Amino acid sequence: MRNITIAIDGPASSGKSTVAKIIARNLGYTYLDTGAMYRSATYLALENNINPENISKLLELLADNPIRFGKTEDGQQKVFVGDKEVTDTIRQPEITNNVSWVSALPEVREELVSQQRRIAKEGSIIMDGRDIGTVVLPDAELKIFLVASVEERAQRRYKENLSKGITTDFDTLKDEIATRDYKDSHREVSPLKAADDAILFDTTGVDIDGVVQFIQEKAEKKIDMKNK
Repeated sequence: MRNITIAIDGPASSGKSTVAKIIARNLGYTYLDTGAMYRSATYLALENNINPENISKLLELLADNPIRFGKTEDGQQKVFVGDKEVTDTIRQPEITNNVSWVSALPEVREELVSQQRRIAKEGSIIMDGRDIGTVVLPDAELKIFLVASVEERAQRRYKENLSKGITTDFDTLKDEIATRDYKDSHREVSPLKAADDAILFDTTGVDIDGVVQFIQEKAEKKIDMKNK
């Protein structure tokens, strides 16, 4: 059976990671959380007081502390930087507020994109991020670009933070998401944008099941066509 590669892009809290994980499980595909990789690089940068002027040090740290993924017994994803688990640490506000400048660094993107492409060659992959369909996997058979209003995305992030015991102000979250949108869409390297052949889907007011159903139906059609 020939399988496909699926790229899901979109701004912060558009629901891409949540639905990608569910669809990967439903299809028996491998899920690669690219956002967690950039957050992990940001964690290394902040922990070691690295700024844009000493990127060579960050690249050394990435080489010495490779980012990898694992799973809990109930199938939840765990993220490691070297031997240290950072699953919850990389979701803290300080990481969120700094990930844009780290992910915009050409050298960092080149290193992580290279890692992502190597993994994708194994096939049966679903990957989400901000430039998967445009840069990382431009030949992906299915490309989805998810959007949602800033208000709704802030609500999602607020509830997620509360469930993890992270205290945040809702209005601050809205401002942070809007700022992140601007930075991601205006950066010089790999800006956030939909690929020309991507399917756009507005998830505002749509629950997770509805988004999963929409994408999975598209994926199953692509898989059926490839195997005819």
